[in-house]
Amino acid sequence: MEKSITKTDLTGRFTSMQIFRYSISILLALFLSVIGSILLVRNATPLRDTIILLVPSSDRESLADSVPVDRLDSLQASLEQKVTIVQKELDSYIPRKPYLIVNTTDNTFRLMIYDLVIREGKCSTGSYTILTNGINQKWVFETPRGMMKVMSRQMFPVWVKPDWAFIEEGLPVPSPRHISRLEYGTLGDYKLELGDGYLIHGTLYKRFLGMAVTHGCIRLGDEDLKVVYRNLRRGSKVFIY
Repeated sequence: MEKSITKTDLTGRFTSMQIFRYSISILLALFLSVIGSILLVRNATPLRDTIILLVPSSDRESLADSVPVDRLDSLQASLEQKVTIVQKELDSYIPRKPYLIVNTTDNTFRLMIYDLVIREGKCSTGSYTILTNGINQKWVFETPRGMMKVMSRQMFPVWVKPDWAFIEEGLPVPSPRHISRLEYGTLGDYKLELGDGYLIHGTLYKRFLGMAVTHGCIRLGDEDLKVVYRNLRRGSKVFIY
């Protein structure tokens, strides 16, 4: 007599097959996951190097710990090469002849030859005050920023007073060639012209050095002006920021 197959036996067999299939599927998924991870790690080294370069220096040391030891030397060499390239590019912008740097924020100057400071000290720059004369004329007394050049040099200069100088004093503006426009001693012993009426010159008001009080010119103390005048030539660069 054949043994009859009950509903319970069929259910048990079906359940066992499901478990077997599920087990195979899980093992296959784990195998593929491991293989994928290995391939990803092998191909991620250039990406990791790039990420390290973009990370702030404060965090770079801890990130570098995750770089394989055999990659550290090549990574360091690559970084040094990039730093050298950037440094050379920066050096190409630095003048080889004397030049002047003026900081209008703290009113200081530096006279430089390449990266060597020859002289530094206080100066005075534009006050940023505004003057009007009531007939649609306005002057803003600011020192221009950017790279400028010495256009001309002169010893014992005479100041030719512009219109605003008379308006500021409440005086009538004379004709362009009137003798009252000439004023001796105001600019000190030397002046260097930067163009558009802006000068580097001396000052009668040395107590104001280090302050923003000028009509746009750069004022220096007597000894500082003397050194600057002797080192800068026509065409010398003046960087103002």
